[in-house]
Amino acid sequence: MLLDTDLHIHSRFSIASSRSMVPSSILAGCRRKGIAAVGSGDALHREWRQMWEESPGEAGVLVIPSAEVEDRNRVHHLILAETFGIFEDLALRFSPSAPSITTMGRPHLRLSGEEISHEVHDAGGLIGPAHAFTPWTSLYASFDLARECYGEERPDLLELGLSADSSYGAGISELRGIPFLSNSDAHSPSPVKIGREFNRMQVQVLTVKAVLEAVQKGGIAMNAGFFPEEGKYNRTACTRCYRQFTLEEAGSLKWRCPDDGRLLKKGVSDRAKELSDSPGEPRPPYLHLIPLLEIIQRVLGTSSPNTKRCTALYTLLLETFGDEIRVLVDVPVSEIQGLNEEVGDAVGKLRTGQVQLFPGGGGRYGRFSFG
Repeated sequence: MLLDTDLHIHSRFSIASSRSMVPSSILAGCRRKGIAAVGSGDALHREWRQMWEESPGEAGVLVIPSAEVEDRNRVHHLILAETFGIFEDLALRFSPSAPSITTMGRPHLRLSGEEISHEVHDAGGLIGPAHAFTPWTSLYASFDLARECYGEERPDLLELGLSADSSYGAGISELRGIPFLSNSDAHSPSPVKIGREFNRMQVQVLTVKAVLEAVQKGGIAMNAGFFPEEGKYNRTACTRCYRQFTLEEAGSLKWRCPDDGRLLKKGVSDRAKELSDSPGEPRPPYLHLIPLLEIIQRVLGTSSPNTKRCTALYTLLLETFGDEIRVLVDVPVSEIQGLNEEVGDAVGKLRTGQVQLFPGGGGRYGRFSFG
């Protein structure tokens, strides 16, 4: 069977997370989206583990124990495990090096990536870089090679992040054989956030073990998510005014914006090109999508995807067709047009690549329009 999975989210205990990030809201958001397996997020936090263990759950949505941590080099790592008991064990192992482990959903560990990975592997978990190409708190922001971070502890996975798709890592020879994940990193249960990127996996049974085996053994059938240009860091740009520059221009300016003197941040697109050293390795297909509420917002011309008009039409589409991924990927365009012609036309253009992109950079999301 094929499962759509989002394995990296956060709880209400993480910085900048919505207070609504509680199990019931997360599971309801997954049902709306069509996500069949979701990462718990923040499983090193004791109270959050208890909240999941006390949750009644929701039919058809599997919870995968997961967490994100920051190491002493400010690299973020995604950890997956079969049980919350493994995370309880890891919390004990990490506590001497993590004063914030009892209070923060995403704790900072005074350990290297290799030391963290050793403990995770010893406990029976999986680990790899989160949002690996992002120019803040990522593997390739701090290192040129994965082994400089992980040493002898080879990563089990690599999360691409919102500003990259599979093509960005396919030409990096050291990543051969390491599966790519596309996850939302959601801090809110809003349909615009949760499941905005996901992985379609081939599994035999609906169990946590089967999902983890699919990650380990190449069972990812498809990645899906943003056009990379929609991400906040796709292009090299100023972190204040967001003016964009080529890599050569940024270097000649000593990485300072000539307009306001602020730091220029290297874009994910440029960073991936720097790191690529071989012909692209074949990877599962990557399906570029735009959240349905953002499509509705563009069609209705509203100031926000969260207006009553947008949410009313979104609810009608889901009541008619089942869930958001089905609307974006599977429902015949003619049927969507029968309910709302403009939304149907927009979904049709998305599926055929008639999307004009205005790349993001420097911390500002990119924009899109339909050609």
